[in-house]
Amino acid sequence: MSKKVLVTGANGGMGSAITEALVKKGYRVIASYYPKIEAEAKEWFKQNNYSDDQVRLFPLDVTDTAYCKEAIATLLQEEGYIDVLVNNAGITRDTTFKRMSVEQWNDVINTNLNSLYNVTHPLFGAMCEHGNARIINITSVNGLKGQFGQTNYSAAKAGMIGFTKALAAEGARSGVTVNAIAPGYTGTAMVEAIKPEILEGIKAEVPMKRLARPAEIAAAVTFLASDEAAYITGETLSVNGGLYMR
Repeated sequence: MSKKVLVTGANGGMGSAITEALVKKGYRVIASYYPKIEAEAKEWFKQNNYSDDQVRLFPLDVTDTAYCKEAIATLLQEEGYIDVLVNNAGITRDTTFKRMSVEQWNDVINTNLNSLYNVTHPLFGAMCEHGNARIINITSVNGLKGQFGQTNYSAAKAGMIGFTKALAAEGARSGVTVNAIAPGYTGTAMVEAIKPEILEGIKAEVPMKRLARPAEIAAAVTFLASDEAAYITGETLSVNGGLYMR
């Protein structure tokens, strides 16, 4: 029987690559999407020619605690068990801190950080009971080094790393590993849409002089989800082309 993976933000640029890589490895993916974009999610499913055995579309508002608790309880009843959770959903609301509104702050913190509680908490007990489970959190290089104009995003992504380490300590005895992946600038459609001169400046800062390919981030996810990574927990794997070295 295929192992089951819940991926949040599965139809986004990074999420799409992660879903594709997991499907190729034989996992069954529960692909969550924001409920208000159902038509877009269904079109994404169709364009990728996924079968219902490979991918199940799953509406989930990761910012809503009660919604997640109820939806994930139903999911567990229907699917029986989730082997791997990939917390990938995220947004940006960039501006300098002096100009940042409370709405811009809260939107990012709720989507990028509070979502970890909302989605992980309803699953964690069952994962510990079953054992041999994986939680993988997609953070960012900017959660490690900070970034001008991203105090909200950097704070949320740094918080994800602290969450990863603490939960890893709690899950270790039960065979639940918790790790994070910190991508650098990645060639998703959103990033590729940046003005060419700005994009070239970003690439110039990276020692490898290019953006990460989404498939390279996805490969890190499939490794941490695998049995071969069973002894790795509480770690943050940087995939940034040498942009930031610790």
